[in-house]
Amino acid sequence: MSPFLLTRTLPADATDAALRADVLHGLTRHPKTLPPKWFYDARGSELFEEITRLPEYYPTRAEREILIERADEIARASGARTLIELGSGSSEKTGHLLDSLPELHSYVPVDVSESALRGAAEALLAGRPGLSVHALLADFTGGLALPGTPGPRLLAFLGGTIGNLLPEERAAFLRSARSLLSPGDALLLGTDLVKDEKVLVAAYDDAAGVTAEFNRNVLRVVNRELGADFDPEGFDHVALWDPRNEWIEMRLRARRAQTVKVPALDLLVGFEAGEELRTEVSAKFRRERVRAELEAAGLRLDQWWTDSGERFALSLATAL
Repeated sequence: MSPFLLTRTLPADATDAALRADVLHGLTRHPKTLPPKWFYDARGSELFEEITRLPEYYPTRAEREILIERADEIARASGARTLIELGSGSSEKTGHLLDSLPELHSYVPVDVSESALRGAAEALLAGRPGLSVHALLADFTGGLALPGTPGPRLLAFLGGTIGNLLPEERAAFLRSARSLLSPGDALLLGTDLVKDEKVLVAAYDDAAGVTAEFNRNVLRVVNRELGADFDPEGFDHVALWDPRNEWIEMRLRARRAQTVKVPALDLLVGFEAGEELRTEVSAKFRRERVRAELEAAGLRLDQWWTDSGERFALSLATAL
């Protein structure tokens, strides 16, 4: 049997339909919003890779440090024979885990990008001839049906991506994640931690302006895919810390009053001067908050690891 298998669960037009629905919903509400997943076309992905190398942006380096230092502990604690990764992308960080799981039989990357899944599988299999990769072309936020693979299973959701979900969305996601696991299986969760406001804001508003360009890229995606006429340079990048909710908000602020046409939706969208469009929420966490949200979903927090600067955490939670 081939060591690589790809299962498609997304209809061919799923991405276009989701974009249309999100843009229609987000631009006709008040305040206006667009989901952060639409940053990531080819250009957006390149910009984000550049962001991860910026001096101000610590989360990627901090999480990688934990994975390198603690991979053996994670492997012993989970005893996983199957590793499932949600939003796997390039699977670059996952290699540290794969090499520390001696009993690993299967790796199940889940992503909406077929090219990312195939590229990652090719790179991983090149150095791991005994590994079986069953990739899922799927949107994990819409519910998943996992292939039959041996347990125990370790479900990984890295990068602090859970912070992009609002509280009710996080609760639904964690319940959904728990439903994929059998008792004794585990969830490995990456969470960015609450810290000094200046450090947090700088991570989302770098001096070189790369994050600003990344933020405006969502407008370019809407222009290209839906025929809209946003002027990306007509919006300023804004990153703010919300201490009540303990999250960073990224916004685009209209420099002038303007009307945007979205022909594919037969939509006219008016912006007042100074009006803001929210493009991302990035929640930051404390250990007890992570514990409480996991427990509410039927998961017991067993292990907690941070980087040396205590900026980022990986938690291992067992399905009850």
